[in-house]
Amino acid sequence: MLNVALPKGRLGEKVYAMFAKAGFECPEALRESRKLIFENKEAGVRYFWVKPSDVSVYVERGAADIGVAGKDIIDEYEPDVYEILDLNTGKCRMAVAAKKGFRDNPDTTLRVATKFSNIAKSYYSSIGRDIDIIHLNGSIELAPVLGMSDVIVDIVETGTTLKENGLEVIESIMPISARVIVNKASFEFKKGDIMKVLGSLKTQVEEKLAKEMGEQK
Repeated sequence: MLNVALPKGRLGEKVYAMFAKAGFECPEALRESRKLIFENKEAGVRYFWVKPSDVSVYVERGAADIGVAGKDIIDEYEPDVYEILDLNTGKCRMAVAAKKGFRDNPDTTLRVATKFSNIAKSYYSSIGRDIDIIHLNGSIELAPVLGMSDVIVDIVETGTTLKENGLEVIESIMPISARVIVNKASFEFKKGDIMKVLGSLKTQVEEKLAKEMGEQK
């Protein structure tokens, strides 16, 4: 069995469709159910839905041979896995946002609210900025509105939530997309199945990119 950890939600469903197209289908995985584990013995695959931020843990610990996690999760937690392929889906960006009109004073310590503490520390260290991290797990946008922080570091998709709370992006840190990650031991012992999946996924990504480029011309 090839054990695959997929992130719950729309991204996971998109990724499952790519795996199914690669020959590892398991229709039961998309049915409304409280079950978390689904398998297709004929296809030799077992899927389980997990919280997006936990995918890398399952893969690193060997419970999953392969998984799909956002680049934000990979860079934040730095799991000991192979990062193999950019699926070019689930795209957004990590950015710094603040209240409109904010001006940074380099003579003071910058207060940064985020749930991505390691990414924030790495970014500000790279530009030599002294910061005070305020780690939050949700509703990050509240921090500058209530005066608890000067800026936030968070994922930005459309920017609508920021605008509705009087915030705006002032710096972009990095682009984010879904990446295929593989357990290091599994890559040695299940290499055939893993390479079959990866080969098909890569082809699907290339076809999608070619189509997008063709539409832009």
